[in-house]
Amino acid sequence: MNRREFVTLAGAMIARSCPVRAQEAGRIYRLGFLVPAVREEPAIAAFFDELRLAGFIEGQNLNVVPNGFDVRNDQLAERAAAVVRAAPDAIASGPSLHTRALQQLTQSIPLVTITEDMVAEKLAASLARPGGNTTGISLLSPELDGKRQEILIEAVPRVQRIAALADSNITRPEHLQTLQDAARTRGVTLSVYGVGKSDEIVPAMDKAKASGAEALNVLATPLFLTHQRAITDRAATLRLPAIYQWPHMAEQGGLLAYGPRFEQVHRQRARMVIKILRGAKPAEVPVEQPTLFELVINLQAAKAIGHEIPLALVQRADKVVE
Repeated sequence: MNRREFVTLAGAMIARSCPVRAQEAGRIYRLGFLVPAVREEPAIAAFFDELRLAGFIEGQNLNVVPNGFDVRNDQLAERAAAVVRAAPDAIASGPSLHTRALQQLTQSIPLVTITEDMVAEKLAASLARPGGNTTGISLLSPELDGKRQEILIEAVPRVQRIAALADSNITRPEHLQTLQDAARTRGVTLSVYGVGKSDEIVPAMDKAKASGAEALNVLATPLFLTHQRAITDRAATLRLPAIYQWPHMAEQGGLLAYGPRFEQVHRQRARMVIKILRGAKPAEVPVEQPTLFELVINLQAAKAIGHEIPLALVQRADKVVE
């Protein structure tokens, strides 16, 4: 697994040239957001840094529509309407609930989103030709949830029962069935614990442990990223080996993580926004996917819960926290 690229869907590899132009001298570009992240997040800082490198600088030739950050699900209708009324040149949105709220209000303002699976969520017609006013980053989440499950089974030798923590707002039943079928072929029983809101997360983890789960796959969703500290802390308290979506979650105390770097995904999204601001049509900008994925293993976390990661897996890690 060292420094390799995950195999992506073929459509994402179709190279298409989009007519673009340089930013117009003297023009002030307007950018909207509709995201659950706070403005101060490192990933958002990386996004703006990428814009700056391309010559789009906030306070000079770039204005940001206010109140588009830290948007909860119960605020979507009000905040989405406000962003659309401001008529920005483009809107950075995501996850799927946020993007869908915008799609219901505008078919003309370009939307550049980050979601778990844009085509399956019906936010884009295809990877190569998204159509409409929406393009962005599709995170390969169904495939990566399965890959993380394989890594977890390898990390906990002789495991018989594992649990999947799933966001019931976005995780499709057929995806969960695929994970259960894959676990069964390895002689492992997978139980799914769905949660719909943040205060259900810890009780679901407690229930999984009480029911005999020996390991936990924390499936991809912005909900679990937003509450990452509560999840990693509870897994440690329960002494439950767990694997996470984003590498930094293992670096900051989780046991295992496999996926793309969050900051790099936001830089990738920023480069797509730059294309749009320079004149590309979102319908003709192919949906992109991450290409670099990292396995991070935290041996300090393993020691704290009394678990030993097999040496063969440790040797394949891209980063080991010791």
